[in-house]
Amino acid sequence: MGMNSLSSQVAIVGLGATEFSKDSGRTEIRLATEAVLAALADAGIDPAEVDGLCTYSVDNNPEREVFRQIGGKELKFFARTPEGGGAACAPFLHGMMAIATGVANVVVVYRAMNERSWYRFGAGMQGKEADPFFETTNFGYYIPHGLVSPASWVAMSAQRYMHEFGATSEDLGRIAVAARDFAATNPKAFFYGKPITLEDHQNSRWIAEPLRLLDCCQESDGAVAMVLVSREYAKKLKQTPVFLKAAAQGTYEDQQMMTSYYRGSITGLPEAGLVARQLWQMSGLSPKDVQTAVIYDHFTPFVLPQLEEYGFAGRGEAKYFIREGRHARGGDLPINTHGGQLGEAYIHGMNGVAEAVRQVRGDAVNQVKGVKNALVTAGTGVPTSGLIVGQD
Repeated sequence: MGMNSLSSQVAIVGLGATEFSKDSGRTEIRLATEAVLAALADAGIDPAEVDGLCTYSVDNNPEREVFRQIGGKELKFFARTPEGGGAACAPFLHGMMAIATGVANVVVVYRAMNERSWYRFGAGMQGKEADPFFETTNFGYYIPHGLVSPASWVAMSAQRYMHEFGATSEDLGRIAVAARDFAATNPKAFFYGKPITLEDHQNSRWIAEPLRLLDCCQESDGAVAMVLVSREYAKKLKQTPVFLKAAAQGTYEDQQMMTSYYRGSITGLPEAGLVARQLWQMSGLSPKDVQTAVIYDHFTPFVLPQLEEYGFAGRGEAKYFIREGRHARGGDLPINTHGGQLGEAYIHGMNGVAEAVRQVRGDAVNQVKGVKNALVTAGTGVPTSGLIVGQD
């Protein structure tokens, strides 16, 4: 079975989510259960039919326990992808393969976290004791020099990108302003009714130059889940199916976890380029066939090279894409129409997949006209993933 044979053979037929907050007031397993049951109800599928579950790392809810909580009967397939937010789209690839090969019939992808009230994702690693694990060995080279947090790691690459290509803090601000503009009209967004101006962005405090406070995503509590079934199964259900036209994951030469500083250049995201090439190949589509995109915006600087790696702008030219407002409300490629992780919530990318599904369904709160295909990217600076959803 080749890559192209997977395209549009599996559909997302159910979507569920909790509210997004800074203090959910309940456990992560309860959040997961609520979202999964809501997604199944949206699809019109009994929980007893679920035989597959997929999530990704830094989710504290074991598949077996989620399955037990929803009243599952026989779980035939379960998978958990490493790399945190970089894996946000990977469970959909794995669900596609499981369904297409007959391993499972109904796969639920989920994400649930109390990332603000239980722990702080953006906190630094200062004070971390030495450990013997290879995965964290590289931080021994960076932490002594003040590179202790995700923001500081991104700042290194951002500073070099801006130096080489002439992007400015105002360009980063335009990304944040557009995201908050969409969030301001999304009742489910944490920053509903709270737009910002470019002046607000420029006046926000430094976190790690060139990143200001308003260049950084939120820390959020909440959960999102989606239901995947085969094309044939989807015909029997009440929701209009949203087809997975492509999904992919990838890592690239000399990759580290947000600190790939020993590459020949630190201004690009070659792992995102690898995923992009796979997506276009599997789907048979190109950037011009996409009407809206969800670009992972944990930090604004990495939106720019993502636009380039996925082919929406030439190398170093994403700043012009942003300055022309092509990403904003009314632009030719509105991005993060739910408000993104900067404005709606940071559910590690899963709420972005949900927004793409709503855009294709035609029931998004900031609906883009004529959406046939939507692109979603996952976390950057780490091994990453992506997907394209669309109409049949």
